[in-house]
Amino acid sequence: MISPGLLERPPMAPRDRPPAPPSSTRTGRIRVNGEEHHVALASERNLLIVLREELGLTGTKYGCGEGECGACKVLLDGVAVRACQTPVGEAVGHEVTTIEGLARGEELHPVQQAFLEAGAFQCGFCTPGMIVAVASLLRRLPEPSDDEIRAALDGNICRCGGYLRILDAVHRASRTLAASPGGG
Repeated sequence: MISPGLLERPPMAPRDRPPAPPSSTRTGRIRVNGEEHHVALASERNLLIVLREELGLTGTKYGCGEGECGACKVLLDGVAVRACQTPVGEAVGHEVTTIEGLARGEELHPVQQAFLEAGAFQCGFCTPGMIVAVASLLRRLPEPSDDEIRAALDGNICRCGGYLRILDAVHRASRTLAASPGGG
């Protein structure tokens, strides 16, 4: 039998806010999805950890932690970057957009909508990184060929093998953006 005393633990501190950075740590402001945030800029801190653990933006996934899988991609001034390999200090003065920041209220971004319509995900783990990478691609190349899509998604791994549906989703999003006022 387990002693009742072994089951009792002191209450844990609420995790609503991360602890304040040590006074010796440099701090700065980063803009994420249109909102300013004050964060510690210690050299060992990467953007992924800040987004997930401090800001609660868990749509950006921790995959390999080595920049190989693409699950952690976010937009930095509209360009897809691997958040696990980006020191948080590099985001100061730039606009960071995560998967959560692509939608406008209840309206999905055209790339998100295209992924949904094409069924371009199975487990969904790679999906945020893929969507962010595609949004970046279509911003600079509105009508990409299959080869251009493959090149842009090189480094984004779908372990379920849904690549054909992902290609379909990219073409759907491209057509939607081309048909929208202002082209996206």
